Amino acid sequence: MAETKTPDVKKIAAEGAAQAQKIVTEGAAQARAAMEKGMEQMSKGAEGLMKAAEEAAEFGRGNVEAFTKAAQTWAVGTQDLARQAMALAQGLTDHTLESAKALAAVKSLNEAAEVQAKFAKAALEKAVAESAKLQEAVFKLTEQSVAPISARMTVAMEKMSKPLAA
Repeated sequence: MAETKTPDVKKIAAEGAAQAQKIVTEGAAQARAAMEKGMEQMSKGAEGLMKAAEEAAEFGRGNVEAFTKAAQTWAVGTQDLARQAMALAQGLTDHTLESAKALAAVKSLNEAAEVQAKFAKAALEKAVAESAKLQEAVFKLTEQSVAPISARMTVAMEKMSKPLAA
């Protein structure tokens, strides 16, 4: 009887070893599959993060370019406005000198009053007309300077209104 038990024990031991081997092999395969899936998900996450970082950097670069363009437009425009203001001042100064020369040549008080009134009216009309031109130039410059920043705000609003990619 001892002999019949020995083959059964050996058989059970062999089956147990085979079962254990199968469990270990399947467990290793499942662990490997889980690891690969986890690595794949991590890679996708890292790619998404890198893409988001690149998009943020590109957006920031666009903002800097817009502000630079706005500043350049403003600087050039204000120089032009300063030239226009200086030309107006020079024109009014020349007009004043002409008035002074004309007043120096008058022979009566009535003639002086007429000359002064004529030059004052002309100076006022010129100042009003040139001021209107300067005001229009300032508005135009402001619109041109703000345009790049406004465009970037539009881009920002479009980006913010889009849902995040899943």
